[in-house]
Amino acid sequence: MSALIRRKKSVPARTMTRQEFLTPFDRIFDDMFGNMFPTIANDFGDDFFTKGSYPKVNVVNYDECIEIDAAIPGMTKDDVDVEITDGVLTIQGTSNQNRPVDDSQYLKREIKRSSFRRSFTLGDNLDSEKVTARFDNGILTLSIPKLIPDDTKPVTRKINID
Repeated sequence: MSALIRRKKSVPARTMTRQEFLTPFDRIFDDMFGNMFPTIANDFGDDFFTKGSYPKVNVVNYDECIEIDAAIPGMTKDDVDVEITDGVLTIQGTSNQNRPVDDSQYLKREIKRSSFRRSFTLGDNLDSEKVTARFDNGILTLSIPKLIPDDTKPVTRKINID
């Protein structure tokens, strides 16, 4: 009877790409983060945590401010610009890794000129006038103060009708 049992040829497992492997974890993280901080979309806009964006960022919610740490390795602060226009904070930069190679040729060339641009919509509860930035060892840190709501009671004034 064992002679009648045929062995199936084993099919090698398909190798997953890094993106295919990480995407389910990103989705789990995004869902968990959205459930833990449901107002974050109001503070930063729905597309704040866009997958595949560069530079990669950490966003920390403190009582008095929001801090964004952006990893920009291999660049200096002079290579990076930060601007706010109409409530949209934009981090952009250019890395020029094209140094001339005289009397030689590249055997392998993986480092090339690159540029990036990433934008974040700031909510009405953030003070875009007082954003500060510092750059240290390839990490750009932006601190965006929160606006403190005015706790005073509204003043009512009666208007006489003529």
